[in-house]
Amino acid sequence: MRLHRLDITAFGPFGTTQSVDFDALSAAGLFLLHGPTGAGKTSVLDAVCYALYGSVPGARQSGAGQGMNLRSDHAEPRTRTEIRLELTIAQRRLEVTRQPPWERPKLRGKGTTVDKAQTWLREYDAAAGAWRDLSRSHQEIGVEFEQLLGMSREQFCQVVLLPQGDFARFLRADAEARGRLLGRLFDTQRFADVEKRLAERRRAAETRVREGDTALLADAHRMQQEAGGAMELPELAPGDPGLAETVLGAAAIARSTARERLAVAHSRLTAAESAHAVARRALDGVRELTRLQSRFAEARRRAERLQERADEHRADRERMERSRRAEAVAPALALREEAEREHRGADAAEARARGALPAPLADADASGLAAAARRAAEELGGLDAARRAEQRLAGLTSQRAGLDRQERADEDVLREAEAWLEGWDETRTALQTRIDAAHEAATRAEQLDVQREPMRRRLAAARTRDALTADLEAAGQQARDAEQRALDARAHWLDLKEQRLDGIAAELAARLTAGEPCAVCGATEHPAPARKVAGHVDRAAEERAHAASQEADRHRTEAERHLATVRADLAAATAEAGDTPTGRLVAEADALEREYAHSRRAASALHAAHEELRGAEQERERRLADRQQAAVRAASRLTRREALEREQIELEAELAEARGSADSVAARAAQLERRAALLTGAAEAVRAAEDTAQRLKAADARLADAAYRAGFATPQEAAAALLTDAAHRELQHRLDARQSEEAAVRAVLAEADTAAAAQLPPADPAAAERAAAEAERRLREAASARDAAARCCAELDRLSARATEAVRRLAPLRAEYDRVARLAALTAGTSADNERKMRLESYVLAARLEQVAAAATARLQRMSSGRYTLVHSDDRSGRGRSGLGLHVVDAWTGRERDTATLSGGETFFASLALALGLADVVTDEAGGVRLDTLFIDEGFGSLDDQTLDEVLDVLDGLRERDRSVGIVSHVADLRRRVHAQLEVVKGRSGSTLRQRGTG
Repeated sequence: MRLHRLDITAFGPFGTTQSVDFDALSAAGLFLLHGPTGAGKTSVLDAVCYALYGSVPGARQSGAGQGMNLRSDHAEPRTRTEIRLELTIAQRRLEVTRQPPWERPKLRGKGTTVDKAQTWLREYDAAAGAWRDLSRSHQEIGVEFEQLLGMSREQFCQVVLLPQGDFARFLRADAEARGRLLGRLFDTQRFADVEKRLAERRRAAETRVREGDTALLADAHRMQQEAGGAMELPELAPGDPGLAETVLGAAAIARSTARERLAVAHSRLTAAESAHAVARRALDGVRELTRLQSRFAEARRRAERLQERADEHRADRERMERSRRAEAVAPALALREEAEREHRGADAAEARARGALPAPLADADASGLAAAARRAAEELGGLDAARRAEQRLAGLTSQRAGLDRQERADEDVLREAEAWLEGWDETRTALQTRIDAAHEAATRAEQLDVQREPMRRRLAAARTRDALTADLEAAGQQARDAEQRALDARAHWLDLKEQRLDGIAAELAARLTAGEPCAVCGATEHPAPARKVAGHVDRAAEERAHAASQEADRHRTEAERHLATVRADLAAATAEAGDTPTGRLVAEADALEREYAHSRRAASALHAAHEELRGAEQERERRLADRQQAAVRAASRLTRREALEREQIELEAELAEARGSADSVAARAAQLERRAALLTGAAEAVRAAEDTAQRLKAADARLADAAYRAGFATPQEAAAALLTDAAHRELQHRLDARQSEEAAVRAVLAEADTAAAAQLPPADPAAAERAAAEAERRLREAASARDAAARCCAELDRLSARATEAVRRLAPLRAEYDRVARLAALTAGTSADNERKMRLESYVLAARLEQVAAAATARLQRMSSGRYTLVHSDDRSGRGRSGLGLHVVDAWTGRERDTATLSGGETFFASLALALGLADVVTDEAGGVRLDTLFIDEGFGSLDDQTLDEVLDVLDGLRERDRSVGIVSHVADLRRRVHAQLEVVKGRSGSTLRQRGTG
């Protein structure tokens, strides 16, 4: 993968369009990306990552996935954020353009709208000499780059954008932290999934086996409950060895004992059944004798009661006979009663009808009344035309009243319209004034809004400036004190060193041995060796003073570095805030915010004023239309009122003649209708009374004749002999019941066995029932015992069969569990066979780490002049698992030690070598994709000059086969050593990019 060109617009700190010519930078092989803190060095790398994968690296992607947080605060409102990257991957020249979601101002009106994210991918067709579109899909383009590079976004950020801080932590991390990073880079999740799957299978198999054992134990306990004390079962738990054999053996003993109990219960039941049959036959004989004796005694009592009610029975038969003769007279009686009832009703109706008639007609007959009714009806028919005229006159009156109401309503409308239209000019002028004022306030609010963010930044910088001004004096004093302490410590060390050199002869003499040669002169005789004087300085004291001097130098360097940092931050804050006091800036910011809030409130009334003006204009149009319509209706009403008045005069003359003495034609017609109805009803009532009198006379004659033929002296005697239906049914029921009772008593007294039983002594059924109940109780007990024994045998057989089947099913499950448990323990590192307690994923990662260590060592030896070598270790650390240890071998001491013991500079080039080695291994893992452009982010500030030269020499070696390396750092010394540079310049209006040393 080689980068050619990068265009950044409104992204991060870059407010305008900035371009990077990577071809020019890569020509030198090694180039530097530098600039002050916060200028945007890392944002250049973020833009490369965003162009390829649609998101930025690491924690910076939080919230930026939606694209809104990627936009530069320095960009113009109508400038859209865009990243365009041109690169070559696998011999294909591609260009990708990404535009994140953008909240832009609306083209019409106020407010903003959100444009969706856009992505384009093009490929250069060398044959055609032009670019060819490939895709506009976010998902397709992301998948395309992931397949071409063979790396995910996380792998790309670790391999191409080498983050030194991450690898420094990787050097010092424990096995778990190393495992998480390597797992992401080498995608070993599938091995972790294998571990997880085996663990899940082990738990599932264990659950199935435990469930089977639990079910087997439950069946065993149920068999123990069924068998009672005949089954001995020891204390068992799921998973106990020999569980199946113990349960099956105890079940066999319980089944044998239950069958013996069943045979004994069968014998007892047979004897009880025989005794129960004898007792039941005796009880049946006693009950039959008792029934016959009671039946005979009851028949004798019933015969005596019949004899006592003989007279009452004869009276009932005589009454039934008279009722049968009276039934022949009943139809004539009913006809006579009906005729009498009709005659009384007709007489009453005639009296009521005559009472309502006028005096001259009160005594007239039916024909006279009918003639008077016909005359009234003829007069009523002549009033139909007059009634229609009267209804029309009422309608005319209503119409004239409606015209009057309309006239009053139109007059009100005209008055209201004229009054409203008189003030229209003033209303329109006032509303327009409000709209103009709101427009001016909105314009002012926009102007103030532009000033708010710079003012906030300036105020924050002023507060930072004040805080740093106070810190600067303290930092300067600390630096001076540290410098003085370093000078004192160095002077003390030099003094001790000089004292030791002065007394070195005594120190050498202390090592002389008689007869052995002197290390200085070679003599074997030592006649006058030097003696140590008071206050002699030995080697240990000198070394302690030297260490104290070095520690003081380190503190001085740190204090000077801190002082420089404070000065740089103070200069940046002063450049942003100027010399204006913070209090004055606070007052200016508050005044700006108040003015902005006031303008916003005034501008918020713009919409309401527009709506009110639009509503007033609509109201004016409505008032004008109402005034015109009222005038048209007034002209139409004048003509209509004149026509109605002429028609009303004609109708009133016609109705005066038809009304006569009545108040109205309708009243006159109502009088005639009532008169005709009364006369007609009276004539019909007179005729009905005459007819019912004739029918009543004929009914009296028929009733007298029927009573005589039935044998009654008078009709009243026949009526008294009649019975109602209920009385007739009751009398007939008593007669039938008497006859049935006599027949039944005679039949019982005539039975031979009943009469014979009456001659025997009284039976004792209570004693027989007690004996039968005792025999039945013994039978039930025997049957219950037999049933319980049979149920016990059947249940034990069923449970034993189920237990046997369960044991047969559990055998392969136990075998599977043992096999899966061994595999799961082996891959999880808990098995005894896994001596190093190494998980499967750790085993794979250990192999990858070993490759990374080997690749890193090749560069680390060059950087450290052959001193350090990285080695992979499988040893366990504490109680943790082995497999991901990383040690460094120091050639100067020949010892292997932990990477956490490296110094700051040593940690840097060790982590750099590790990062480069990891890049090589991940590249091979990705299918050997060539990475022609690499970036190394920070970490060079901890190196001395010699080490820095060695590191740059290694990085310069990466240029082999046309590879380029970009160093991201703000270390000033690198600007002298690396000529090709991409500088990020920070300013008030955003950062800009400048290329230097590229020809």
